[in-house]
Amino acid sequence: MKKIAIITLAVALGDEKGYSRFRFLANLLSEFYDVDLITSTFQHWEKKQRDIDTILRTKTKYNIELAYEPGYKKNVDIRRVFSHRVAAKNVIKILGKKEYDLIYCIIPDNSVAASVGKYSKRNGVKCIIDVEDLWPEVMEMVSPLPNCVNRILFSSFRRKARTAYKCADAFVGTSNEYRDVPQVKYRVQGKPAITVYVGCDLEDFDGGVAEFSKDIEKNEGEFWVTYAGNLGSSYDVATLVRASQELYSKFPNIKIKILGGGPLETEFKDISKENPCNVEFAGYTPYRKMAAYLVKSDVLVNSFVKKAPQSIVTKIGDYLAAGRPMINTLSSPEFRNKVETDGFGVNVVAENKRVLADAIIEMYRNPEQREKMGKAAREVCEKEFDRKVSYQEIEKLIRMVLEK
Repeated sequence: MKKIAIITLAVALGDEKGYSRFRFLANLLSEFYDVDLITSTFQHWEKKQRDIDTILRTKTKYNIELAYEPGYKKNVDIRRVFSHRVAAKNVIKILGKKEYDLIYCIIPDNSVAASVGKYSKRNGVKCIIDVEDLWPEVMEMVSPLPNCVNRILFSSFRRKARTAYKCADAFVGTSNEYRDVPQVKYRVQGKPAITVYVGCDLEDFDGGVAEFSKDIEKNEGEFWVTYAGNLGSSYDVATLVRASQELYSKFPNIKIKILGGGPLETEFKDISKENPCNVEFAGYTPYRKMAAYLVKSDVLVNSFVKKAPQSIVTKIGDYLAAGRPMINTLSSPEFRNKVETDGFGVNVVAENKRVLADAIIEMYRNPEQREKMGKAAREVCEKEFDRKVSYQEIEKLIRMVLEK
């Protein structure tokens, strides 16, 4: 049986907070290969070291390997850069202890991906790079410095990305835009590349709805507009709060539900106190309960600032699974086109409270449109975002690369 390593510093293990994408992939690939999931001792979402003994006692179809990482306190933090460099060295030490036929590695982190890419070339191991986010583009977005300074400051991230892409044998992108990054931005030509959305485990989502719906009370006549996700600099939650303030006097039954936490949570709460509004900050909500919240909602908002570089993000699979219409403010041409073409929502310009409020009112006044869009959303999820279906394409790519 061929041996595969899946490498990511950020994955939720067991009952931890965070994303389960690579845990799902490891489980799926274990049907065909001997799989090691190599990740960090540091839990990214909880910002603390893992209970290693508990993790290693957990029974899984794949093997878990933990690379020591010292950790950091903030997502955007110079200590995170140094922490990832330590992790990269320790990942390579783990790889050196066994013989792998293929390595499947996420980027970011760029340091890890570059180190893994060079290791794979030196040792004749096939390597697939999974492009899940764009570093340093996201960092440049939140940097207060001029672009010319950012280009210099973050040049090492670009060098490492180029190294990772040049060493890889194939690519997986979580959108068409991300799939094409190695070729378009880094001129790495002639390598297989596919798009597989982050998606969701539809069975788990529906199980959460069945388990928690009864625990979520919704008063008769209330109209819920919900945002679920990080409360950080890429996400335009401030405008959603201000839109609620615009709606408050004429539409008191329209309630804004904000699920999640993050570095700007206090700032967003302070904005909600400036004027009367119907906004509830529900805080971090476990995944299965979040699923029930989304289904109880009437409209879901994919809310990003204008300059956010993201494409088709993790939460989209969950939003579509809920079968509810979407208001999208993300500027990504690829996703805006998908919203319109697939008919599951509407696009509005970001950072404009009046435009967003009008879009909410339009949804509120058109139940037939909401039903049509919601049905389209669920159908798109079942066809393109359900991991049990879509991740089979990753296994096909791995098989092709191994057989080359």
